[in-house]
Amino acid sequence: MYILLALVGACALGIAVHFLIADRELRGVVLAPAIATAASAILYTGLQWLGVGEDSIWLWVASVLGAVAIAAVGTLAITALRKRSDATARTALGI
Repeated sequence: MYILLALVGACALGIAVHFLIADRELRGVVLAPAIATAASAILYTGLQWLGVGEDSIWLWVASVLGAVAIAAVGTLAITALRKRSDATARTALGI
């Protein structure tokens, strides 16, 4: 059940990531929160399988803040790819 706390925290901070990164019109509103939530689930589960207990601060730091960092990097990368793709399409169309 504690995984839900990590997932909700990562999702909420993922929403903040969406609004803090520029060019919001180039991506969907759920991209950053979805990446943060998925990364949080993977990190939390992986650390639990490795034997890190729920009372360890590193489980929570990695599964919440680590997931937000992954979401920020992923969102920046996808936004950059979208900008490059749009520029290529504009030059191909002669706009």
